Amino acid sequence: MSTAGSGHKLQLWGGATSRTFRPHWMLHELGIDYEPKLIGSRTGETQQPAFLKLNPKEKIPVLVDGDFVLTESVAIVTYLGDHYGSDRQPRLVPAANTRARARYNEWMSFIQMELDAHTLYVIRRHKDLAELYGAAPAAIDAAIAGFTKQVRVAQLRLESSHYLLGDEFSAADLVLMTCLAWAKACGIELAAAFAPYMAELEARDAYQNAAKLNFSISAGA
Repeated sequence: MSTAGSGHKLQLWGGATSRTFRPHWMLHELGIDYEPKLIGSRTGETQQPAFLKLNPKEKIPVLVDGDFVLTESVAIVTYLGDHYGSDRQPRLVPAANTRARARYNEWMSFIQMELDAHTLYVIRRHKDLAELYGAAPAAIDAAIAGFTKQVRVAQLRLESSHYLLGDEFSAADLVLMTCLAWAKACGIELAAAFAPYMAELEARDAYQNAAKLNFSISAGA
């Protein structure tokens, strides 16, 4: 793996969750040698003074690139593609000010909101974290139904295109894959059409290496 072009080693804080897996996977796709800080959520480590200086939101993942600190998984993935993947062909993140970039932004916004925050994380809050947020069976059922409905948009796209943006794998596929795997882990039945897509992405060396690292620790309560 190569080091960051600025001469320092990037740090990535966080592990064990689908959201932290995204930047770990991206870094492996780009072949960047970085320092993983594998702390879990809700373990008390995100409330430590050293971490709070990086991210007062008390959330992971967090990327540290020299004196630049960035949070939120999709923002980190996009930043890495822009700043460390512009010479990679094909690019994992389309160039700025292009229609391809606009389409990338569209998919990333859709996946982040409709598949992650509005559905999968609702399930996590009221099932895995019910002691904190309260059990809410009706909310879980609605979230499962919402995910099943919204993920059909991606299914339709993949029935006519090998990847979300066309013929080449991109960071949009990376983020979608984390949600598909998350849904599968929640017991949500996915359409058979997703099976070859998921199998292909799971077979990527970067996926396997990043997964082994990211999920080597517990997510915490």
